[in-house]
Amino acid sequence: MKRTGAWLTVYALEQIGARFTFGIPGVHTTELYDALNSSNRITQVLVTHEGGASFMADAVGRLSDSIGVLTVVPAAGLTHAASGIGEAFLDGVPMLVISGGPRTDTEHRYQLHQMDTHKFMSGLTKATFRVVSHEEVVPTLFKAYEIATSGEPGPVFVELPVNILLMTDEVSDLPQFQPAKLPTLEAGAEIARAADLLLAAKRPGIFAGWGTRDATAELVKLADYLQAPVATTLQGLSVFPGNHPLHTGFGFGASAVPAAQNAFKDCDCMVAIGTRFAEIATGSYGASVPDNLIHIDINPAVFNANYPAKVAIAGDAGAALKQLLAGLEAKAPRRPPNEALRGQIEKDKAAYRESWYRNDANGIVNPVRFFDELRRQTPDDGILAVDDGNHTFLTAELMPIHAPKSVILPTDFNCMGYAVPAAIGAKLAFPDRSVQAIVGDGAFMMTCMEILTAASNNLGVVYYVFNDGELAQIAQAQSIPYGRKPATTIGKLNIEGVALATGAAFVAMNDNGEIAEAISSARSIAATGRPVIVAVKIDYSRKTAFTLGAVKTNFGRFPLNEKLRFLARAAVRHVTG
Repeated sequence: MKRTGAWLTVYALEQIGARFTFGIPGVHTTELYDALNSSNRITQVLVTHEGGASFMADAVGRLSDSIGVLTVVPAAGLTHAASGIGEAFLDGVPMLVISGGPRTDTEHRYQLHQMDTHKFMSGLTKATFRVVSHEEVVPTLFKAYEIATSGEPGPVFVELPVNILLMTDEVSDLPQFQPAKLPTLEAGAEIARAADLLLAAKRPGIFAGWGTRDATAELVKLADYLQAPVATTLQGLSVFPGNHPLHTGFGFGASAVPAAQNAFKDCDCMVAIGTRFAEIATGSYGASVPDNLIHIDINPAVFNANYPAKVAIAGDAGAALKQLLAGLEAKAPRRPPNEALRGQIEKDKAAYRESWYRNDANGIVNPVRFFDELRRQTPDDGILAVDDGNHTFLTAELMPIHAPKSVILPTDFNCMGYAVPAAIGAKLAFPDRSVQAIVGDGAFMMTCMEILTAASNNLGVVYYVFNDGELAQIAQAQSIPYGRKPATTIGKLNIEGVALATGAAFVAMNDNGEIAEAISSARSIAATGRPVIVAVKIDYSRKTAFTLGAVKTNFGRFPLNEKLRFLARAAVRHVTG
């Protein structure tokens, strides 16, 4: 049979269960977009910028059982999308990055968009492919999908030259996609050693990351069995319910909230699951890990990278936890409820919130009161897309998350501009769930025009823009050692003007008295299918536990002479202004 490469691409995407493609058509992809337009299974989403497309695809890959797919032109389309591709790569999110490519049926050089895209994409993806014949289109896309979704997930790049997309050629058959079988976990000896260490421990603890996103039930069972406190990574905020009495918060070291610091200070055996002990998760490596560390992760390369493991188990978190629970239950009964631990966690959490309540001020919004009300009005399965900035750590410390896969945010790549488009991807994937975004004004300016995409597709997303007129997270990090905040004051942003330009509704939230009504009004409007921008006049005067802890940890590593230099400079600037 004769088929165009574009037709074959759509066939392959339908076979693997792709539901959406994101991008902007160009001369190299017109045939592909025309073929996608004929599909009754795949929805094309036109974006305002390919960077937004990659964040939308990221959200689909993080939250749903479908992979996010980019369809972009080579060169400029890929460079624009690179931030979102890089975020997916470092955060372990599956994605297919499909671009057109220069013609391969001509010897002409210096074609439009001609560059070594594979050299460019090789540092941002798990693998890259260039299709050289029609016969290769479907098998290559199947292989790309398998790589993107297996092991530690990530993006895979496929270049489809324009002549293959446009022209027809003979193909021998159309293979049916067969999902790869999940590898079985063969770690009996390691599981037994881990069980023995945990049963011998007096103060076991659990540190869970994004790798446990599909194993929340097993994670809860393990915590209840061991009566162990549970801390999560930033990316893993939703893997363990924040209203569980053993939940302590984000992180467990010097940059964590008091509930986590106190619960883990005497930890003598830790189970770390689905985490790499990366910089943000450990507060710039300021967390102390016990010698008896049991590290479970699907990627064996993470073992012993930053903290030595007594037992390392390479495999899927859900499978490993099931075997570990079985091993524990075969050796000993579950521990009785540790009322002292639970009571201390509850007391510490209440005291931390109370300390924030004491920060009330007139004519401005206290973050804790905002998050109290947001939690009250948001369903447990409501999705939050959070951007990168000071608001990220406020959300982590003050917004209890109750359901798995209900928070998405940039972490290791740490890309500003994520939340606005990511929320669109989340709403497309789950149109019946509440979707809201928390974004600082600096990050908002990077991708706010993508709200036009939300309006064009009748997506009722609520965007809470924390507006203080500066890049708050870096400004706070500057103010502590430098006594000043260069290049962090942003221009006067007319947020209502952005709403007018994009077709969104606008709601103002200027003080604590307006919080409840503003959230309720915004959510009511969003329920009609219209995006809403809420300008939150946020009080950033208090620093988060994470910011204070990370600065202290990094400063503590400085050589003595450098510490003295920093302190002397800060003192002089404090006096002279």
